[in-house]
Amino acid sequence: MILSPKEMAEAEQQLLAGEEEAEPLMDEAGEKIAAAIRQFFATPGTVVAFAGNGHNGGDALVAARHLAESGWDTRLQLAGSTDSLKPLTGKKLEQLGPDTLRWNEEYTPRQGKPLILLDGLLGIGAAGELRPAYRKSAAAINRLRELHGAHTFAIDIPSGIDGASGTPCPGAVIADFTLSIAYPKTGLLNDAATANVGRLVLVPLPAIRALPGQGDSNAVLITPEMLAGLLPRRPFEAHKGQCGHIAIIGGSPGLSGAAILAAQGALRGGAGLVTILARRQSYPTLCALAPPEVMVREVDSYNSASDPAFDVLVIGPGLDSGEWDPEVLDLLLNDSRPVVADADALNLLARNDPAAIAKAPGKRLLTPHPGEMQRLDPLGEGTRRARAEAFATRTKATVLLKGARTVIAQPAISSPTAFNSTGNPGMATGGIGDTLSGLCGAIAGNGVSLYHAACAGSWINGRAAEIAVFNAGGSPQSLVASDLPAHYGAAFTDLATGSF
Repeated sequence: MILSPKEMAEAEQQLLAGEEEAEPLMDEAGEKIAAAIRQFFATPGTVVAFAGNGHNGGDALVAARHLAESGWDTRLQLAGSTDSLKPLTGKKLEQLGPDTLRWNEEYTPRQGKPLILLDGLLGIGAAGELRPAYRKSAAAINRLRELHGAHTFAIDIPSGIDGASGTPCPGAVIADFTLSIAYPKTGLLNDAATANVGRLVLVPLPAIRALPGQGDSNAVLITPEMLAGLLPRRPFEAHKGQCGHIAIIGGSPGLSGAAILAAQGALRGGAGLVTILARRQSYPTLCALAPPEVMVREVDSYNSASDPAFDVLVIGPGLDSGEWDPEVLDLLLNDSRPVVADADALNLLARNDPAAIAKAPGKRLLTPHPGEMQRLDPLGEGTRRARAEAFATRTKATVLLKGARTVIAQPAISSPTAFNSTGNPGMATGGIGDTLSGLCGAIAGNGVSLYHAACAGSWINGRAAEIAVFNAGGSPQSLVASDLPAHYGAAFTDLATGSF
């Protein structure tokens, strides 16, 4: 469920109208904000807390205090004077300590240590243009981020973003992470906000509960809590035949890497068996490139995919087009097993009638990127969410619309439209979608619905990219698709433990 800023304010007011006091909530929020930062940056560095006059600033001050206690070098920048602080925020400033150094333009970050900028300037209730003092502070945040490679964490919402529409005003903070307290807010998931919001992290605050009738229950942010219990735990006596046999159909000459990446995604995603069905022209290359755990079967026709041993078909990675198009189209439209369709399988549907897949006897997961979506649905209009939902209803398929905020929709909203929270800009490179297709196929092969396989696969693929950058010495510039499957294990562990 997502809440509008107005609904969130009403829920908070209802809580505070009872016996609950604001200070314990602020203390809990600030402590959890600090914990979220430490999840991504385990080595202490420098944190600069930019605090506004209101309770959003108070949250930042509490978080800064907890980070200081964990060994972080803590600096402070107030948007206004100490006299203008709300009483509770002023109290949190006193608790932070009078010796906290103020940030200034001449400050030089510590070499080799993370520099974190905490945006506690404005909360979700702010609207309109940034006032001069706040615009100056927002500009300082954006400048430090650009010049020193700092990572900006916005508390609840990046300052300068409209909480309802997601529209940024001039000079709005560009966040790398947004820590949304208690519930995701409407504006954070709107297309206009994506570039400013960055990675979404939900900070639980159980005391704040939506009021009856509040919220959009047809939308959900993908988090470990949302996915809890959906991935089956393997019994001790499990064997490979019980964990899904995934067939990869693709890898035409010159495009072999896509099929290999999909196979790697399936292997590391938990498939018991993975087979690439290779046409004669591609067979030698695929045999040479395939991991030793992957079987490569030479076929004269993709009708071989009718082999009942396969539990899930992943069709499209590096498939290209050719005389095999009718065979592939027949599989897409008539096979009774779950099918994950990507890349050239989607282009094949676009050249024919995408709506025909609505009559397929088996479940279908379509995974277009924006360009493929445009080819599949050239007359589609509206937001990414609206387009994904409309196309899912039209095709009776689960639609995973890839992008910086991947959207997963079910036909006629039989399940809430899901927004992925994980990932980073390093994923803007070829092959990422191929690993995702194989991963989703593997999860589905273990008995998970295609909708939940798409949700879990998106989260794990994005989390693996984060691990590659934050924990394995990579960078957004150096990340490649083959890095991701190697980190699926750690991502599965994070999912199981409820981290991130």
